[in-house]
Amino acid sequence: MRNVATAVQPLSPAASAPRDLDARPPVFYRPQGQEIALFEHAFHNRLPVMIKGPTGCGKTRFVRAMAERLGRALYTVACHDDLTAADLVGRHLIGADGTYWSDGPLTRAVREGAICYLDEVVEARKDTTVVMHPLTDDRRILPLERTGETLRAPPAFMLVVSYNPGYQNLLKGMKPSTRQRFVGISLGFPEPALERDILVGETGIDAAWAGQLVGLAGALRALQDHDLEEGVSTRLLVYAATLIRAGMEARAACRAALVEPLSDDPETVAALVEVIDAALD
Repeated sequence: MRNVATAVQPLSPAASAPRDLDARPPVFYRPQGQEIALFEHAFHNRLPVMIKGPTGCGKTRFVRAMAERLGRALYTVACHDDLTAADLVGRHLIGADGTYWSDGPLTRAVREGAICYLDEVVEARKDTTVVMHPLTDDRRILPLERTGETLRAPPAFMLVVSYNPGYQNLLKGMKPSTRQRFVGISLGFPEPALERDILVGETGIDAAWAGQLVGLAGALRALQDHDLEEGVSTRLLVYAATLIRAGMEARAACRAALVEPLSDDPETVAALVEVIDAALD
């Protein structure tokens, strides 16, 4: 039987370059409070960060902005039920010259001194996320059992996770033993004046329209406890402002961006449309 060579194969610069740092305009982000200072202190003191907040409030945007601000590469992992430890750490693959090791995004981030961001971490299986535990205490190591390596994270490495507390339940939630490995940042929907400025800065829509959309969002969010699982997000407001700025009729834009994504129930949709019609009269 032919011997198959096994080696740790370094990725080429092109292959290892994270997608998040493609040539793009600077990330637009407006702070809600002290989150920028807290994130920077955590980074410089080698502390992992946990970001909590509702869907569309700016968690991922904040992490991208901080990676840019700190000058670090960013590896983003969208967590899901089928995410395995190998998806994070890496696995052996078979190539033309035999078997070689391919790093996962967490391992690449550790090797390069980058930021690794696990988005909606509670969606991942608990037996998957335990691989990050040795990176979240004073050891800051990543054991690679399949290669026999133990990587020590450089000072510039940072682990960041996020989740939506509203979706936590007995089956999907962070174990206390995991939560207490992080410092926490809570984000919510911005105050009306800030949210208006975000819409203007992000889309170029005029301040009057931005104010109307923010007021409409407040009216729709008031329905959250009655007919909706979640209120309209800042992200959806940006979508609506983008459509209006592009010339789409306002009611049609608001229905497409603020109603249809929130509910499939005909009665709820009709009620939301009534709120929009009243707000835009």
